[in-house]
Amino acid sequence: MVERQLRARGIEDERVLDAILRVPREEFVPEELRGHAYEDRPLPIGEGQTISQPYVVALMAEAAQLGPDDVVLEVGTGSGYGAAVLSCIARWVWTLERIPQLAEAARRRLEHLGFRNVSVVVGDGSVGLPDHAPYQAIVVTAAAPRIPGRLVDQLDLGGRLVIPVGPDPWAQDLLVVTRTSDGLETRSLGPVAFVPLVGEDAF
Repeated sequence: MVERQLRARGIEDERVLDAILRVPREEFVPEELRGHAYEDRPLPIGEGQTISQPYVVALMAEAAQLGPDDVVLEVGTGSGYGAAVLSCIARWVWTLERIPQLAEAARRRLEHLGFRNVSVVVGDGSVGLPDHAPYQAIVVTAAAPRIPGRLVDQLDLGGRLVIPVGPDPWAQDLLVVTRTSDGLETRSLGPVAFVPLVGEDAF
């Protein structure tokens, strides 16, 4: 998977590739779908949510440009797979999930698999987690119609917000928004399709 689906498609950060290798993706999908765990496509995980395809997880992790001392906020825990990947690169991961059942299952799964530098919190991801800000990166695994201002406010200077943005529920642009001393710098990584971000600052 790493060689054919990630490296061959332009993922170059060896820390990200190593993190993908270290996280057993089959542990983060329903048992009946484990045979499909390493296919490069999203899979359902229940509650109307999905686990993103491996390439998109790697692309977002690479775009976050994490260092070993960084603290990252993930919005949309899902099964916990993305948080596990990020935790292999960053110092600490705070991950927000609005659906309590998914959050509790992810928390148990991450603890069982030994990912100790992740905290799973039930809450509204669109407003972030200001109590633990600023973050060197924020990775959002759900699509917003616009860039949520409250998440931008929780970025450290030089921090990166990686988020799918667009009004179309079936297609968005994956943006990297960097907070600079002069404002925001934004670049697009191309088209993606994510489930919608739900919350107070998601409209």
